[in-house]
Amino acid sequence: MLSVLATFTPFSDHNQSPRNMYQCQMSKQTMGTPCHAFDTCSDNRIYRIFSPQSPVIRPSSYFQHSMDDYAQGLNSVVAVISYTGYDMEDAMIINKCSIERGFGHGCVYKNYKIDLTAAQRRTSDRSHLQFGTVGGVSSEVSRFLDPDGLPIIGSLLMKGMPFYAYYDIFSLKQVVQFYQHEEGWVEKVSLMGPTKRVFSIQAGFQNVCIKVRISRNVTIGDKFANRHGQKGICSKLWPTENMPFTETGITPDILFNPHGFPSRMTIGMTIELLAGKAACINGCKYDSTAFRFSSQTPAHLSFSEELFRAGYNYFGTERMYSGLSGYEFESDIFLGPIYYQRLRHMVSDKFQVRTTGSVNPVTHQPVQGRKRAGGMRFGEMERDCLLSHGASFLLKDRLLNCSDKAYFYVCLQCGNLISSMYNHLRIYFEDSPIYTYHLLHIDLDNYSSNYKYDWLCNVCGEFGYSKLVVLPFVFRLLIFEMASMRIKLSLKVN
Repeated sequence: MLSVLATFTPFSDHNQSPRNMYQCQMSKQTMGTPCHAFDTCSDNRIYRIFSPQSPVIRPSSYFQHSMDDYAQGLNSVVAVISYTGYDMEDAMIINKCSIERGFGHGCVYKNYKIDLTAAQRRTSDRSHLQFGTVGGVSSEVSRFLDPDGLPIIGSLLMKGMPFYAYYDIFSLKQVVQFYQHEEGWVEKVSLMGPTKRVFSIQAGFQNVCIKVRISRNVTIGDKFANRHGQKGICSKLWPTENMPFTETGITPDILFNPHGFPSRMTIGMTIELLAGKAACINGCKYDSTAFRFSSQTPAHLSFSEELFRAGYNYFGTERMYSGLSGYEFESDIFLGPIYYQRLRHMVSDKFQVRTTGSVNPVTHQPVQGRKRAGGMRFGEMERDCLLSHGASFLLKDRLLNCSDKAYFYVCLQCGNLISSMYNHLRIYFEDSPIYTYHLLHIDLDNYSSNYKYDWLCNVCGEFGYSKLVVLPFVFRLLIFEMASMRIKLSLKVN
């Protein structure tokens, strides 16, 4: 017995069961057509593909559930070939001109729900917040927002632009929130009534939902999958003049590495390629219901005979030429249409980069999390990898310079860290002490570079033994934690 979702896999009886289960999971992650009421749907995030196609190879259950109304992919011309080094493992090369013609182009609808009651709880009891703008608002804000304080429908939102505005009806204090997300267009603005009390004209709306449409073209790093559990990552957008082409001038949309067949044994994919090629030649659609063919009438022989009668190669291969050199390939290439799905796993949602940003106040290391513009974790296994390569300078750069590098004064006599915040400072001019101050009562910027400084060690009670060293800031935390257990750590400085 198969579920409804499992029956949509063509020739599923020719695949391994894990591959069919992978397809059942990935079919839920497609950027297809999840609904038709995009305008009224209030999900937090909706993925949509603009030019879906009906598959030429489909099982009988595809008609029973009217899946043409919810198409999920595109018929792509696939060449099974190892072409350059950009198609190793699960990577695949996509024709750049196909992308420019709209192959896989889609968008993401994001709903941002704003509740003023939550912001009102953080203010005084007498305040009452309401969407809108008051007099004296800058022209920069009024150019992007309506008088009701909400963005204009159809306008472009970029990072740093005014997103919405509200004010206090008693104090007339204006607050403008700015857009801090991915570039998009305002699709719809919905006013939602209050949930806990009756709406009145004086109170105004407290809840607003702003729908933003974000365009997503195919780029390097996006994920695709066919209906046989063969997923792949776009590794290169190759110009069409560099792509291999057939004798009739056909340039494939996708280059699939043949090393993906032996271990995964997705024979249904090869049969779909044969059947799709025969269907396009004859101008019809073929049934791919599981267990429809028997050992006496195998599926691949049936479609191979269709190709042979149409004047094509019996095994679905064609003579192809290199787009780089123009020379003919030594072997024929397996080529034909396969239904591919674009998945919602896109590099635009997952990439993470950081130069400078906020740090943890305790450890002074970068904070964690992509939403907080945090750093990427450099763990123990990454450290061991650099140690095995002997890359000591790179290891120091990652774990010290780009993490929590700090400067400390160390006493040369007792080996304790000297806290510059609570200790006394002695200022020297031409090697003679002239002043002794507490740091809180002195401004070091008033002294030129001719003056030298020295710190007092509270343990030794003497000046002249401080040494400036570079340490990870978290090492200071380790010293304090060890001191809380009555364990003293002394530093020896050369």
